[in-house]
Amino acid sequence: MSYLLLKHLHITFVVVSVTGFFLRGVWMLTDSPLLDRRWVKVVPHVNDTLLLVAAIGLSVTLRQYPFVHAWLTAKVLGLLAYILFGLFALRRGPGKAARTGFWLASLASFGYIVSVALTKDPRGFLLWLQ
Repeated sequence: MSYLLLKHLHITFVVVSVTGFFLRGVWMLTDSPLLDRRWVKVVPHVNDTLLLVAAIGLSVTLRQYPFVHAWLTAKVLGLLAYILFGLFALRRGPGKAARTGFWLASLASFGYIVSVALTKDPRGFLLWLQ
């Protein structure tokens, strides 16, 4: 599969993922019954699996690997933070205030991941503050 196709698929899955996460967060804040729909629970897992497959494909195609290239390691660590914060935001947070904080932290983690991807530097957006 070509690099450009993998890159565009990866970016598309990223946009779908964060849009869905943002929307589910809004639904959590507004106590929407939409959050309990079956498709709302299934689609993110399917999309995120495709996102991971595209990311692995890009990594292999470019021969750039986490724990070898610092910027890619930073993206993986940022992804782990995004997932952990997201878990507490949408499922395990003790109350709406805590869930809101975790939701915002997860969105900030996503912003960091994107900034690392754009700069190819583990400092991400912090690089722009210099």
